Amino acid sequence: MKKAKQKNPPAVQYTIVPKDLAGHLFNVTVTVAAPASEGQVFALPAWIPGSYMIREFARNIVRIRAESGGQAVALTKLDKHAWQAAPVDGPLSLHYEVYAWDLSVRAAHLDQTHGFFNGTSVFLRVLGQENTPHQVDIQRPGDPAASDWRVATSLPELGAKRYGFGTYIAADYDELIDHPVEMADFALGTFKAHGIQHDIVITGRVPNLDMARLQQDLKAICEAQIAFFEPKTKKAPMDRYVFLTMAVGDGYGGLEHRASTALICARADLPTTAAPKTAEPNEGYTKFLGLCSHEYFHTWNVKRIKPAVFAPYDLQVENYTPLLWLFEGFTSYYDDLMLVRSGIISEATYFKLLGKTVGSVLRGSGRTKQSVAESSFDAWSKYYRQDENAPNAIISYYTKGSLIGLAFDLTIRAKTGGARSLDDVMRALWERYGRDFYDGGARGVTEKEVEALFDEVSGVRLKSIFERYIRGTEDVPLAKLYAPFGVKVSDERKNSKPSLDAGIGRDAGGAKLTQVHEGGAAHQAGLSAGDIVIAVDGLRVNGNPSNLDGLFARYRVGDTVTVHAFRRDELMTFEVTLQGDRVPGITIAPLPGTRKTQGFVRPSAG
Repeated sequence: MKKAKQKNPPAVQYTIVPKDLAGHLFNVTVTVAAPASEGQVFALPAWIPGSYMIREFARNIVRIRAESGGQAVALTKLDKHAWQAAPVDGPLSLHYEVYAWDLSVRAAHLDQTHGFFNGTSVFLRVLGQENTPHQVDIQRPGDPAASDWRVATSLPELGAKRYGFGTYIAADYDELIDHPVEMADFALGTFKAHGIQHDIVITGRVPNLDMARLQQDLKAICEAQIAFFEPKTKKAPMDRYVFLTMAVGDGYGGLEHRASTALICARADLPTTAAPKTAEPNEGYTKFLGLCSHEYFHTWNVKRIKPAVFAPYDLQVENYTPLLWLFEGFTSYYDDLMLVRSGIISEATYFKLLGKTVGSVLRGSGRTKQSVAESSFDAWSKYYRQDENAPNAIISYYTKGSLIGLAFDLTIRAKTGGARSLDDVMRALWERYGRDFYDGGARGVTEKEVEALFDEVSGVRLKSIFERYIRGTEDVPLAKLYAPFGVKVSDERKNSKPSLDAGIGRDAGGAKLTQVHEGGAAHQAGLSAGDIVIAVDGLRVNGNPSNLDGLFARYRVGDTVTVHAFRRDELMTFEVTLQGDRVPGITIAPLPGTRKTQGFVRPSAG
């Protein structure tokens, strides 16, 4: 990416300094050259795009003051997100501190090991001037612990050098907050995918990190996805891309941005030079590559192809859409598919991962009560605010959405004799709604347009899929859909294992029930989520979940046991009739001698 040129000072300028590493405080200044004559209003976003929950980032502003020409300016708080400064004639500056102690991909985190922030957590929006250029000066902290820190971000450099502290530039506020920033003594890898530079940044202690393997595998995935959307030109929609990764003891998650992604992973999931060289990644590394594949696919699907309600975002309130099954679900369908198409995993491994997804969808009774369209719309209040009853009440638009993507793909391929596929639909969405999004064509797609485009591009009437599996709650009949391709789907669960049919967690006093599945043994006996099981037939249960499994292994399905459990501080007794393990054991595999599966694990011609 070429260094940006700036002839005139931008209308909005920020300075951000990691002030107190131990206290987790960023110092931020925003200066407005020409504030509103009636008194400039500032507001911090209430949520971050890609994570559909009101998070009220302004609660982390510790202190705030305004000044102009060296004189204090009165500042009035309007609501929990916004402030208004008194009218002034000259430039206006706000100085404020942001508490940053959220080790996730959604907000900001600062300590002696690194600094990370999303713009939505630290940059107050200048109302009325969002479409003007925004400049930010990222300054080096004075703490000796940060003497070796560098800066990683996909923001265009202005005065800063690549990976350096200094000034960066954005065309507008929307661009400013769409490039997270990592500051640390990080590991750095670089590769080119179809001519575009891609950087891999790893923060955190990772002994013997195999960066060469990581670069090789990510290059294959990125090139497969670029070629998927642009099979003729192989042109990526960005000039440079950055994988910002925080490696921790135990963690998993990602958040997409237009030219980067913020990731958090378990360090054990990253490849190591000490491991035996194998052709296929192990389970943990496959999981990490699947996460990278998912967030990278979002570069096209949701960062540029967007639901109409996201064009533009309203960052102060919920933005409701029933289409997250398309933007998250289809991305979840293609993330593992891109691993097999790029040669990272085998077809057998792909089917194993798919079987786990099917099992997770079938596990909860919530799938019979909520459609993926409803789940998408209610993401703000239900999916992102799950409680112990979630499996009994909701369905994931990620997992079931991925199976709906598969259903569309198999249906279109079967009915067109392989001439068309879901790939063609995704490319049409890209060409019509995504390719020019940041080049003057900012327009999202509506629900009606989505449904019409599916029929038009595929040449197949697909209304029944929308009615039954998207707006309805029917299970996707994968066994039937796979049959024409010589693939068998079976449920090999074994009902001989006695079970409470409940989620079991650790607790110092015993086994804590984290979830109780509707209709299961625990539910029918009267046990509830939060109960702590301390004894089965007079034998003590310790805090290790496997201890409970060991006790139940001495019984048969249908046996009745006496369970003692604490609910709050009250000891209760339950008679439990043990059920067979109801966790689906889905297997998906080609029938012997068939080669038809290659049609859908490989891309269509385009």
